[in-house]
Amino acid sequence: MEQEMFCYQCQETAGCKGCTKIGVCGKTSDTALAQDKLILATKKLAVSVIQRGLNPEDVKIASILAIDNLFKTITNANFDNDVLEEAIAETEALTVKFTGEENFLSEIKPGVLATEDENIRSLRELITYGLKGLAAYLKHAYVLGYKDEKINSFMLIALAKLLDKKLNIDDYVALTLETGNFGVQGMALLDKANTQTYGNPEITTVNIGVRKNPAILISGHDLKDLEMLLEQTQGTGVDVYTHGEMLPAHYYPAFKKYENFVGNYGNAWWLQKKEFASFNGPILLTTNCLIPPTNEYKDRVFTTNDVGFPGCVHIQADENEKKDFSKIIELAKQCQSPTEIETGSIIGGFAHNQVFMLADKIIDAIKNGAIKRFIVMGGCDGRAAARNYYTNFAEALPKDTVILTAGCAKYKYNKLNLGDIGGIPRVLDAGQCNDSYSLALIALKLKEVFNLKDINELPIVYNIAWYEQKAVIVLLALLSLGVKNIHLGPTLPAFLSPTIANFLVEKFGIGGITTVEDDLKLFGLK
Repeated sequence: MEQEMFCYQCQETAGCKGCTKIGVCGKTSDTALAQDKLILATKKLAVSVIQRGLNPEDVKIASILAIDNLFKTITNANFDNDVLEEAIAETEALTVKFTGEENFLSEIKPGVLATEDENIRSLRELITYGLKGLAAYLKHAYVLGYKDEKINSFMLIALAKLLDKKLNIDDYVALTLETGNFGVQGMALLDKANTQTYGNPEITTVNIGVRKNPAILISGHDLKDLEMLLEQTQGTGVDVYTHGEMLPAHYYPAFKKYENFVGNYGNAWWLQKKEFASFNGPILLTTNCLIPPTNEYKDRVFTTNDVGFPGCVHIQADENEKKDFSKIIELAKQCQSPTEIETGSIIGGFAHNQVFMLADKIIDAIKNGAIKRFIVMGGCDGRAAARNYYTNFAEALPKDTVILTAGCAKYKYNKLNLGDIGGIPRVLDAGQCNDSYSLALIALKLKEVFNLKDINELPIVYNIAWYEQKAVIVLLALLSLGVKNIHLGPTLPAFLSPTIANFLVEKFGIGGITTVEDDLKLFGLK
């Protein structure tokens, strides 16, 4: 009998319990089951590598495959069953090569519910989702030539432990925090890759209107794809706009030399059906978040890397990791220019290096009382009406507070007219979700400057929106740094059992959100 679908890895899972027939994200039960099988195959591969003694060559080969596999199963990434089945076959073949067994660990069944104890299941899934987020960041670093074998080895060790029946709750709690620690290292690696390749982000004003030229819209997170696209569109008369999480690309100095890199179009991922239709030109999805496209624009959607959807053209890299985007460029020339949906500009580029350059100004503002509190509001946006809370919360904040953000959650408030404090904007956008690392560095720098013993003594409130697994690794990274009293919304993760949720509340002060009025009081902001 075929296993039934069960998935609760994202914030919008059905009824905050789990999707059992079709994912809220749009994936079918067949796709969900293929993803479950791929995750199990990846864990078995990790066990085989551990059994062989973590041979460096084994780790190199297996970790590349594991990173790709985990990334493919992130919410709104890959909906193509053929691609998933191919990945399963490749992973199983490598496991057979390592073990010599056709049915290695065949008694273990795929799927979340295969773990019967709900508390062990909760921790195993928390770690799995954290590893998925970490894999995404490692993949972005890897394509720029940056890798860390210690992190790769840990990933395989952690995956293998998720199949170890001898481990108890305490063991998995320890592994959860260890995952967070390696999450910090993974984000640091990607930060190094991005900044050494493209320069340190700098304060930048980004156009949100349109020009009259035909254009390509690029979404996702992968800066290498953007670089190749910009190089290939030079002199073609085709403009390039960012969308969603690609917005922070405008902050990097290396991309400012391209005259056809003209602005950002639209908002966060969940509005793409409307915005992709009105853009008129082709869209390149480099990573999640992809919503199953409608027929109105499906023939204009191109995918690459670990994102995919049946019927959409997928662009592979050649043996030299180069990609040919000529099909996209030629299609763009045949399309109308984008329909204007807004005008004006937004400002960003406040990653750690830029903020450190403003340190004296910020510190003076704190000392003289102009800035009373920082509010970390990073994370993810989503379609739930409850997320309007974050817009209302930002608007209701006292004018002596500054929002620190990274990720697409910023689209709930980065176009509001919140003003500035002595020239310091009240919304400081550090960049993509992985740039939450910048927010951690800023907090650690303030701790050092004010000679505090505990990071939790800082005037910082954490009110974070989450959606998918990259937000999970960011949360675990913050916990590993000792940050407490983080509030998550619009709901707490469905994959946390009551016992594990209570543990996180008691140990780390994790909490949810209520109303804007009550939360302002709770945070001491009113």
